[in-house]
Amino acid sequence: MADKMTPQQRHRCMSRIRGRDTKPELVVRRWLWRQGFRYRLYVKSLPGRPDIVMRKWRTVIMVNGCFWHGHDCQQHRPATNAQFWQDKITRNRERDARDQALLLAAGWNVIVVWECQLSPKNRQETLRQLDLTLSRIVLQHNTPQPRPYGQPEEELPLAAEPQEPYNEAADNEKQP
Repeated sequence: MADKMTPQQRHRCMSRIRGRDTKPELVVRRWLWRQGFRYRLYVKSLPGRPDIVMRKWRTVIMVNGCFWHGHDCQQHRPATNAQFWQDKITRNRERDARDQALLLAAGWNVIVVWECQLSPKNRQETLRQLDLTLSRIVLQHNTPQPRPYGQPEEELPLAAEPQEPYNEAADNEKQP
């Protein structure tokens, strides 16, 4: 099947596709904000520059476009320049896997949300699953870790000096 656009038209069309602040990202970000989660965007110091970073919970959320990241739901592949697109999507998938492995090795929780999961018919279920996943992460973060058997409890520093027991007779002697 031949492309219906000239190479200049195709270039102009493809150059308009954004990599940041996409509609699926905005859906997730607005939902997170309404739920009370605060986050940073595109943190350069983390592998892959994740879309959403919640440092407090050591969690990153990557909102991936199905075409660009080669999701299984994406059945349509461009007919023109097919080998270029296949190689590009393969490289993107390899890069995504490498970045996720680096984040996991560094102790980060990684959540991937696909564009197709945020379609109007799937959105509520996807956001419910995201809520459950984030709740689990928050609980794990706030739950004290059990001590190995036989290990003594750590001594907590005292907030104030220990008080002597109250002695009414000594208190009466001090009054004139």
